[in-house]
Amino acid sequence: MIRHKVTLIPGEGIGPEVAAATRRILEATGVQIDWEEIAGRSDSSSDQGKTVNQAAVESVRRNRVALKGSMATAIAGGAPSVNVALRKTLDLYANLRPVKNMPGVKSHFENVNLILVRENTEDLYSGLEHEVVPGVVESLKIITERASTRIAKFAFEYAKYHGRKKIHAIHKANIMKLSDGLFLKSVRAVAAQFPDTEYKELIVDNACMQIVMDPLQFDMLLLPNLYGDVMSDLAAGLVGGLGVVPSANVGDECAMFEAVHGTAPDIAGKGFANPTALLMSSILMLDHLGERTAAQRIQDALGRRWQSRYGGIRRRRDCRPQCE
Repeated sequence: MIRHKVTLIPGEGIGPEVAAATRRILEATGVQIDWEEIAGRSDSSSDQGKTVNQAAVESVRRNRVALKGSMATAIAGGAPSVNVALRKTLDLYANLRPVKNMPGVKSHFENVNLILVRENTEDLYSGLEHEVVPGVVESLKIITERASTRIAKFAFEYAKYHGRKKIHAIHKANIMKLSDGLFLKSVRAVAAQFPDTEYKELIVDNACMQIVMDPLQFDMLLLPNLYGDVMSDLAAGLVGGLGVVPSANVGDECAMFEAVHGTAPDIAGKGFANPTALLMSSILMLDHLGERTAAQRIQDALGRRWQSRYGGIRRRRDCRPQCE
């Protein structure tokens, strides 16, 4: 039996308790995992002012796989996002967000089955901002041919491997003709190499309207970083919220699987935080590790649990989206 070495970053707020619950379920499958648990946020002077714990970065690079709980990011001030720093430092350039109805979770739509692929390293998430003069701030949107091409290749190869038939590239190239124009040019060049996959394009505002009117018209969405952040959360709302969708961040060397809901500090430690999102992310992790039988067992059990416990009634609340 194969033993896997996995970095565990428990996170903050409800992160440690949902990580502990997820770990117990994974251990019950019999899959052999040696966990290397480590904090994601730095509290050491040796990190020279960096927000992310460099020991965590080294652990993920060494183990090549990580499971991560939610971590908070301050709004309009405070330290930079640890979540973004980990993805950029580890060059986890592809964010994969499957969005699918779960048995027992009521939503406005049935049979939703989307895959969102989000470029994860540039765009406005580059964090290149400065104050030009008092009262005027400039933020730079970075789009490169290299990053756009590799995320497009990831999406089309994923579609081919998983039997997906159609990809929509989402953009605002009617206004941002150079930056989003370069994104589209790069994606079109890759699309031409995959003639069996239907390729379409949508302006982002139209795409948001279309997905809430009829999500069943979509199969896969391919998006730059910021649009991907917004539309992946929007899509989660179609099936019950951020508490019932998984997330994977994938690079050429390693992968990190994480919950995308917030840290919910107001309910931390009270024993009723729901671990479903992180557990679903761990299912993606098991599949990535080649443990597909265990992944399917958890998926089946999770569906039965939701259906029997909640009986199709919408949950009282969801963990608030504070992690991006």
